[in-house]
Amino acid sequence: MDDTFEKFELNEFAKPYNIRHRCFFFSKEIISFVAECKYDRIFSSLFDQLVRSATSIGANIVEGKSGSTKKDWKNFFVIALKSANETKYWLCLIRDTMEVSQPVVKELINEADEISKIIASIILNAD
Repeated sequence: MDDTFEKFELNEFAKPYNIRHRCFFFSKEIISFVAECKYDRIFSSLFDQLVRSATSIGANIVEGKSGSTKKDWKNFFVIALKSANETKYWLCLIRDTMEVSQPVVKELINEADEISKIIASIILNAD
């Protein structure tokens, strides 16, 4: 893994400019959120899917950066966009079916939405 993730410091008010860093910190926020939630077994698949989709965003961005062709790069960014949209779905489902901190979930949904828009803009501007 690129060690720039370990060296990058983020204060509580700033959002990283680099989309890779932003996705990395979003993944960390999702993992922390899930770790703090108390839930019945019936909800475990929702949280599993949430972690998978949220961490997939950054993983596909990183993999896309090392793509061998522009088409390869674009395919990974499209997958990252789909994962960002899927993450919003799982967060909304958790928000509407469970007793969780609404402000935290709202913030996570907003961040997933912003990441989604950034990735979509990158894809559109690449053509």
